Parts: sequence; structure tokens; C-alpha cells
Amino acid sequence: MIYRIADIPVELPEPLLARPFARALAPFAAPDSCEVPRLTLRTDGADLQPQPDYRELDRFDFADADADCRFGSDADGYLLEITPRDGSAPARFRKRFDRAEATTDYTTAHDPALLRFGLWTLYNLTAVRERSTAFHASVIACRGKAVLFLGESGTGKSTHTRLWREHIAGARLLNDDSPIVSVLSGEARVYGSPWSGKTPCYHNVCLPIAAVVRLSQAPENRIRRLRTLEALGALLPSVPPAFARDERLQDALYDIVSETIARVPVYHLACLPDAAAARLAHDTVFGISEADTKRN
Repeated sequence: MIYRIADIPVELPEPLLARPFARALAPFAAPDSCEVPRLTLRTDGADLQPQPDYRELDRFDFADADADCRFGSDADGYLLEITPRDGSAPARFRKRFDRAEATTDYTTAHDPALLRFGLWTLYNLTAVRERSTAFHASVIACRGKAVLFLGESGTGKSTHTRLWREHIAGARLLNDDSPIVSVLSGEARVYGSPWSGKTPCYHNVCLPIAAVVRLSQAPENRIRRLRTLEALGALLPSVPPAFARDERLQDALYDIVSETIARVPVYHLACLPDAAAARLAHDTVFGISEADTKRN
């Protein structure tokens, strides 16, 4: 089955897709089965052992499946290994350099979360070559554009976007965890994706980005536009962190972030979890008062 995620055709083996993830993918099913995939996942598992020149790029915890991850590269490409802590077999995902083919030894006996994250990693390895990448963000669609809210886990991204939906007319959630940002033809755009964290929000929608807002908790509501270097520091932590130690991936991510900053304003919102914070962000981003909108 071929899916089109942020204009990138992806071919996946349907027997591997557990029901919840299949539902998340359904809105992205490609209507034209003749599309040429830019990522094709196979299950032959022939080249999943690390080669002698393997270089580890990152180790990190994967809490969703109580597992440990190791990400690296060798002469054959990039390799992600996810090892559950319960002693069950690891699942491995390999992406060849500059090719559509990817392989895995994941089976339906594994935790489905391993496939979701493995595919997310393979997808982003493909997307960066297309000037696109996932951002760790919660995204609101409003007035025909999108606003991305960034911040560390626990900062209140989901709470803030909920406040927009409750207090800003016409605001709706586009994605709550991993939207895809793309910079093409001089415009920064954001797409919904089949990865949305704990919030089931899977919209096959593309919108121009009105602004990016990094959140922090504070005893009062304040917002200001960030200068270029500040904006870089605000956005870079939100792109795939495991890619940061690979030169070609790091360069591609930096280009995407830099081009996004050149095209859309980036703000820092220090705020309380209240309606006034949502209205302040809305009025600043769109240059119009929510109260005036309601009167009109």
C-alpha cells in the first residue's frame, strides 16, 4: 500500500500495520497507486547487521515501548536498533544512503510502537533530502494558516493549543506531536502526519506557516519576537535529535530550519495556562484582536 505523507510517497507492507496505526495512516492513502515511492519498506532483513565501519551516532530511551534505541551509520546506510527491556527480540530498521529501499526485521510479534517509531525515523531520513522534516510541536490551524507551538515535554504545548480551540473562533488542531515542516518554492508549509503522540489527530492537510512560537511557563503572559540567532536556538531542539551527530543530516536540518526562520516570524511566549495567553499569541501572530473579530 502506498501512502502520501507531506507529498512523499511511502510504500508499506500492510500485514505489518497494527490496527491503530493503520487507522492513523488511512487519511494518507495515495489515490494514485502508480506513484513511485521515495521510501519502500521491505521485510527481507538481509542487511541489518552493523558493518565493521559502524559508527554509533546516538543512544536514547524509547519510553513508549520501554526500550533502548541505538542509531548509527555504516557503509550500507543508517541503522536504528530498538531493544525492548523485557528481553524480547530487538527490531531493526535500515535505510540505504540515497535510495528508496529500507529493510526491517520487525514482525507482528513485536510491540506496534516499535514499527511506528522505526517508520518515523526512516521517513525523516527520506524527508530531509526533500527539504522536509518532522518538528516536535503542537499545531493550530487558524485563518487559513498554521501556528506551530514548540517546547520541551511538559511545557504545556497541548494545553496551549487546547486553549486556542476553546477561546479562539475557528481554531482547530492540525497535529499534536510530529507535524512535517517543508520549505519549497519560497514558502514554509506544515503538513499533518500519521504521528501525533497520544492525541489521535491525523489530518492530511497542508497549510502555510503564519508563525512559530516557543513556549515557556511563567507567572504572567509575555510575548516577543526572537532575533535570528535566538530563533535558531528555539527551533533546532525540535527537529530529530538523533540526526544531530551526522554531518549530512545535520546540514540538511540546519538548512530547513534556517529557511523556515527566513520566511516566518518566531516568537517566545512566556505564559500562564489561561485563555489570555492564547488570545495574546493569536493577536500578536495575526495582528488582529480576537475580540474585534467577534464584534465583526
